[in-house]
Amino acid sequence: MKKYPYLIVGAGFTGATFAQQMQSQGKQCLVIEKRPYVGGLSYTEDIENIDVHIHGAHIFHTNRSDIWNYVNQFSMFNHFINSPMAIYQGKIYNLPFNMNTFSKMWDITSPLEAKAIIDDQIRTYGVKDPQNLEEHAISSVGKDIYDVLIKGYTEKQWGMEAVKLPAFIIKRLPIRFTYDNNYFDDRFQGIPDEGYTKMIQNMLKGVDVELNTDYFSNKEYFDSLAEKTVYTGPIDRFFDFQYGRLDYRSLRFETEVLACSNYQGNAVINYTEKSVPYTRIIEHKHFNPKPNQIKTVVTHEYPEVFDLANEPYYPINNSENQQLYQRYFALSKKYPRVIFVGRLAEYKYYNMDQAITSARDRVKEELDKTTR
Repeated sequence: MKKYPYLIVGAGFTGATFAQQMQSQGKQCLVIEKRPYVGGLSYTEDIENIDVHIHGAHIFHTNRSDIWNYVNQFSMFNHFINSPMAIYQGKIYNLPFNMNTFSKMWDITSPLEAKAIIDDQIRTYGVKDPQNLEEHAISSVGKDIYDVLIKGYTEKQWGMEAVKLPAFIIKRLPIRFTYDNNYFDDRFQGIPDEGYTKMIQNMLKGVDVELNTDYFSNKEYFDSLAEKTVYTGPIDRFFDFQYGRLDYRSLRFETEVLACSNYQGNAVINYTEKSVPYTRIIEHKHFNPKPNQIKTVVTHEYPEVFDLANEPYYPINNSENQQLYQRYFALSKKYPRVIFVGRLAEYKYYNMDQAITSARDRVKEELDKTTR
């Protein structure tokens, strides 16, 4: 008999959820994490009494009441509403695109006026079957909004011209003919009062966790500690890149403490001009304001080419990468003792609620096997 039923590689949302769910069923797990902390990219650190999102802004949102109730077992959540802004040539606009945006751009006051302008620009553009991001964006919101708020930001973010990007990327951005600045349409939204790190620690109470532990430093030994391995890392890395590397976009963060109480008045402000090297500035205290926050902490976020020295953030889901992933996915089926789950192992852009859902689904599959 092995010591553990499951070895879990990675202590982010996916790994922590799998471990917690199995622990609640009396199955002791071992979680190993290469970083010196739990939480993965959602890791938060207290700096000047401010919960700093070290790896970029993380706002929890979901439409599923079961997922919302699940995370609220491990932390109280505040009522933060994500209402980002954008700056272009010194002017500031509301995101997502809504009546506040249209009013600022065209000096109008009614949805009928806004829709008439957008429809006229779409008609003038005349593309009936959009084939790329630029065509889809202009065919959805017109050329003014595309030029000011989409083109430069998107090309910085992805490191290529918008005409070379797939249309589905821009479909995540809501468009509203109301004065509603809430970026998400989900029913539930907020941020843990004590930060994500504390929340993940609460999820892992009673679970054996080893930090600063690299799975690939002694893969055979770690696999020998459990009946099955739950792998949440990059799927191509697991197979030593034998078919080639999957592509991602990465990010670099420059964070500083400032001797003022309020730097920009909002948690997230995007900079949409291509000539500005960063995509956005995050002011962390606005995510979860607390008393006695005399200083502030801001982070400039820079998109970067991904390599093995930095973090994989956004999968580049073009046809070539999807074909490559499918080869790795087929190979993974030959490893029945390994469960591949999570955004990196499944090569998907997962929000936090989706990562939790994926992990819970895998737990259910495993438990169902034992009761057949």
